[in-house]
Amino acid sequence: MKNKKLLLISSIGGHLTQLLQLEPLFKQYDYHIVTENSEITKKLSENYPMSFLVYGARNYPVKYIFKFFYNIIKSLYIFMRERPDVVITTGVHTSVPMCYIAKLFRKKVIFIESFAKSSTPTLSGKLVYPIADLFIVQWESMKEVYPKAIYGGTIY
Repeated sequence: MKNKKLLLISSIGGHLTQLLQLEPLFKQYDYHIVTENSEITKKLSENYPMSFLVYGARNYPVKYIFKFFYNIIKSLYIFMRERPDVVITTGVHTSVPMCYIAKLFRKKVIFIESFAKSSTPTLSGKLVYPIADLFIVQWESMKEVYPKAIYGGTIY
């Protein structure tokens, strides 16, 4: 029986660091990581199967809109090429389109809210919460924000 295929997606920085804490899953499943293109992530691709999206900081709104739409198209391409059974994300903006693409194709979505958020939601969390098959928070207090979430403790 073929292993389920995981697609793990996050933006760079702390979100990617949290995602890489799930490495024990990598040994149990086929997987592919999607993140933003940078010098750091290029080096990581020597050790992990990876695809890259364009880095898009929201502090330049006009450029961000074009990069965001490009990333949506590229996310669809990556999704169709990798054909994952489950999408797992630790957020932010780069992951939201992939989560919606996964739901469009009736695949499972697992969202892990950021460890940095103990009382307020992230924008990506608010956008993915309604469609997530499993929504995990790392702080018990976040159950007030996301009542249907599962408290999973920290992944660090």
